Formats: sequence, structure tokens, C-alpha cells
Amino acid sequence: MPENVELQHLVDADIECQNPPRQSNISLPKCKTCPYLGLILATVSSLFFSLCSVIVKYLVNINPMELAAFRFVGVLLPAIPIVIYKGAHPFPKGRRLMLILRSFIGATGLMLSFYAFRHMPLADASVIVFSVPVFVAIFARIFLKEPCGLFNVVTICLTLIGVVLITRPPIIFGKTVNSLTDSNIDTEQEDLWGAMAALSATLFGANAYVLLRALKGLHFSVIMTNFGSFALVQTVLVSWAIGALCLPQCGKERLLIVALALFSFGGQILLTLALQMEQAGPVAIARSADIVFAFFWEILFFNEIPNKFSIGGAILVTSSVLLTGLRKWAISLPETSSVKKSLGFLTL
Repeated sequence: MPENVELQHLVDADIECQNPPRQSNISLPKCKTCPYLGLILATVSSLFFSLCSVIVKYLVNINPMELAAFRFVGVLLPAIPIVIYKGAHPFPKGRRLMLILRSFIGATGLMLSFYAFRHMPLADASVIVFSVPVFVAIFARIFLKEPCGLFNVVTICLTLIGVVLITRPPIIFGKTVNSLTDSNIDTEQEDLWGAMAALSATLFGANAYVLLRALKGLHFSVIMTNFGSFALVQTVLVSWAIGALCLPQCGKERLLIVALALFSFGGQILLTLALQMEQAGPVAIARSADIVFAFFWEILFFNEIPNKFSIGGAILVTSSVLLTGLRKWAISLPETSSVKKSLGFLTL
């Protein structure tokens, strides 16, 4: 989250779903055979992206910055054939500066999220990073002058409380106790830097959302191509500058790096297909399965048992994300829909 590249599709589809007739002409024929196919694909996409996080945390001998470079290979590969097929200009005039800025912010956010996955419990980092959609309202209000109603204020407050419970800053909680080992200075400092990276990744991701809204006239493949190519160069240069650029060892490390790129590729394609079949709101809700997977992988692979503060914070943040996705879906419904009337409180 952090802005992870998958968020750009959620934004693109969110813009599309504001025009119900055009959305319905595209998606209804595909949903007749299996009305839940889009949600299933979104859930499987979450599984793939969560496995990417597991690989990042497991490969301790490879710097997260270099792993981010391999991740962007998986972002770039599916974008190139799509932009060629569409015949779109990969670097259109008048949008170049904004495309570069969006790519820089997105790449920086992903690098920070990878750092967080490495240096703090996987589930905690995933919860913070995945709270990106909730913070979008703040930056959309500042830069795009979009309305920020009561609903946005409530979800933002819930998310901030949840983040505080997960990160447990010493100024509020005093000395913290890590969920896996006894408290010690090194562990506390590592968790603190990891938490700061996760929160920074969230803020970068929220700004990437805003830039994507400003780029809404471009096809997503153009944005992905620029993002993947620029971010790949950026991550390679950062890895070289900090002395982290190295050739992974033969055997398991190289296989896991290939798996990282394949999971990124598969997750991106499945998310794109899901958003072609389903509206952005339900897909955003299905994508929250990423948090559930993160808790499962944390216990299964790393024997890290979340404490009561992490669980409580995860519940608050997940609730905010689910409500945000539900609100997107409610707004996209026709004015005559009885469901929209019953969910009217979400539009406050």
C-alpha cells in the first residue's frame, strides 16, 4: 500500500463507476455466467500480493530496495503488450511531468513498504500499508479541493487510532514489548523504523491516488508502463547507491525472486480482470483479504503471534477500509436503488 501499483487500477475503476450506464454496458454481460467471478479474482489477487510480502520478509540476505526492483519487473511486463495493443503513446505530451512525479512517489512508497515488511511484523505492516484509501480523502481535499465529509473524518480517526495501537509509540505506551521476542533496545528501534516506513509508505500511496485522479484521462497501461520503467530505474539506482546491488545466490533465493515477479505479474493481471467485471467498491472490499492473509502467513511462516493491540488496531483499520469500499459501491448505484437509500449514511 504504499502505493502499491495495484491501487492505480482501483482509482481508475472508481472514476469509471461514477458513470453507471457506461459501467453497466461493460460488466453486465460478463457477470451473467458467474456473478462473483470478479470478487473471486480480486481475492486471489490479494493472495498473490500477500505472498510477495512473505517473500520480501523471508529473503533477509537481499536488500528490500533490490527486491522492489524485481517487483517492478512484474509490473512492467503486463503493461508493455497492453500499451502496444492499444496503440497509445507511452509518454504523451502535457502529462510527462505528472507521470514522472507519479512514478517517483509510487516507487518510493513501494520501497518503504518493502522496508516495513522486512523490519516489523508482517500483519502489522500490511494493515498500515493497506489503509491507503482512507487517507486519500485528506490529500484529495488539499490538492483537488474534493469534499471531505463526516464519513471521511470518522474513517480517518478510526484508522489513526488503529495505527497508533499497532505501532504503539513509546511516548504513549512507554516501553513496548515485541509480539515475538522479549523487549530490547534493538528490537524496539527496528520496529520504530519499520512503523515509520509503513506510515510513510501509506502517505506516499495516498498522494499517488491523487495523482492518478489527475491522470484519469490516460489509459491505465500508459500509467503502468511509465511507472514500471521509471520505478525499475529508480530502485536499481537506489540499490547501487547504498551498496545493496548484488546477484542473488543460486538455488532457493533465485527461485523465490522469480516467484516474486510471477506473483506480482499474476496479482496485477487478476486485479485488472476483476475491475473489468466488478465495480471498484466491492473489489476494494475483497482486496482487504490481504490483511487476513498477512495474519495467517505471519503465524504460519514466522511464528509471530499478534498481541491484543495489533489485533484491535487491525480491526479498526480493516473496518475503515471496508466502509470506504462499501461507500464507493453505494455512490455508484442508481439514485432509484433501494440499497443506496438504505446506505445513505455512508454518503455523509
